[in-house]
Amino acid sequence: MFRREQTFGGERGAATTRLASLGTLGAAFRQPGSPFGDEEAAGAACAACGGSVLFLVFAIVAVIALNIALLVWVARDAKARGMDSAVLWMVLVMFTSLIGLILYIFSRPQGQLMQCSHCGNRRLKASAKCPHCGNP
Repeated sequence: MFRREQTFGGERGAATTRLASLGTLGAAFRQPGSPFGDEEAAGAACAACGGSVLFLVFAIVAVIALNIALLVWVARDAKARGMDSAVLWMVLVMFTSLIGLILYIFSRPQGQLMQCSHCGNRRLKASAKCPHCGNP
């Protein structure tokens, strides 16, 4: 097995430890008779591939989390502005992402939001009654 020892300022860094473990894992999974010719190069190639896959998984999880946060914001904003079609806007934003968000922002009722004195939820200042509790 191959092991890479690197130190930064006398202390072993977390990134170096991860690189060494990916390199060891890469060397364990390498194919015999690889075109690289030596074990160290094959292990490094497998480690690079593993790092790329790890980044790809992280990016996918981040995009999904951002999409969920965007859907929650659209639903809350549509309800606060008294729109009956909050679920429809959520579905539109879910399937069209940024384009749906831009359409929502330009088509939603414009105005300032204020806090309802009866229920404490946010509502449009110009609306006749609160969409949450129905009080004026």
